[in-house]
Amino acid sequence: MSQGLLLPLLSIMLEDAGVSPDMNGMNSAAMYIGIFCTMFFIERPVVRFGYKKVILAGIALVTLASILFPFTHSLAVWFVLRLLVGVGDSALHFATQLWIVSSSPAHARGKYISLYGMSYGVGFSIGPLGINLLPLGRAVPFLVPSLFFITVLLLVLRMKNELPERAAKGAAKENRFVTTYRAAWFVLIPGLLYGLMEASMNSSFPLYGLRIELSQHWISLLLLAFGIGGLILQLPLGIWSDRIGRKPVLIGCGVIGSLAFFAIPAAGSSVALLFVLFAIAGGVVGSFFSLGLAYAADILPKSILPAANVIASIHFSIGSILGPTLGGLGMRYVSDNSIFLFLSAGFLAFALLGFGFHPKGKAGARESA
Repeated sequence: MSQGLLLPLLSIMLEDAGVSPDMNGMNSAAMYIGIFCTMFFIERPVVRFGYKKVILAGIALVTLASILFPFTHSLAVWFVLRLLVGVGDSALHFATQLWIVSSSPAHARGKYISLYGMSYGVGFSIGPLGINLLPLGRAVPFLVPSLFFITVLLLVLRMKNELPERAAKGAAKENRFVTTYRAAWFVLIPGLLYGLMEASMNSSFPLYGLRIELSQHWISLLLLAFGIGGLILQLPLGIWSDRIGRKPVLIGCGVIGSLAFFAIPAAGSSVALLFVLFAIAGGVVGSFFSLGLAYAADILPKSILPAANVIASIHFSIGSILGPTLGGLGMRYVSDNSIFLFLSAGFLAFALLGFGFHPKGKAGARESA
């Protein structure tokens, strides 16, 4: 909800204030710079303090930063607050994802991580609707979600804490990352693409929508359609991947997503057609990050799953930083449609790379069968 709200809301507020698209995109990237930086130290507190405590700290930080946004117009302060939101989001997502993939049984891992993805999708879909609260006051879109964040924090307090499985004492940290890349390079790409897609759609699409003369109301509803598409297909794709394998599902979704993004510019300002394309694109690529994590858990031993989650989150952060920046630069110097063509090319390239990836272990044996 925090990411789904803040990315489009702040982009629209800066656009109304006359900030250029490239500066707008760079400011949007601050959240993901925070996420990226957090990945270099978050594994240690999770291993030391447990999943619950890190999740609580993340929620508290996101809530505090969100409440402070409406009290200043300073781009520099907003940049810092977005960094803090990124740190909090990174902490709670890393701990939650690792907790789920580490504790889920292999035969239902896709199903359980998809339930997490559905929860993420619900929040991300509801978030942009906060744009419609702006007429009630500058602070209202920030304060209303913060009340929900506090409610969730109180619910997490009731959970029992657990610690992740530690790596063998003799294993060097560098070796775990090298091993992860060698065994699972393909399953780490979805994090990069998902971050690129998510940040681009939520920071650059509102600007694109305003330029093709869509109202803020329609922009928020189209982003909602994008999230609902992912919400509807999240669980079916997760269950399907449990049955036929993660790779064919990821490749198929990459191809369909590529075609959907490629068709968006051709839809022009036709809201009905954009709704259909957004729902399709969101449906097939909305599971990318969660399915990538499930695929990594299929291939890798539990002791290096934290390393895989760190890498996936770093890739997500890199994609998220690049998304708004490339989107803003592309809209200013290339074309208003450039972001969709770029996403289309990225997902198609991923699908083609999938044909050259042959995992070892249980996942590889299942795909061969």
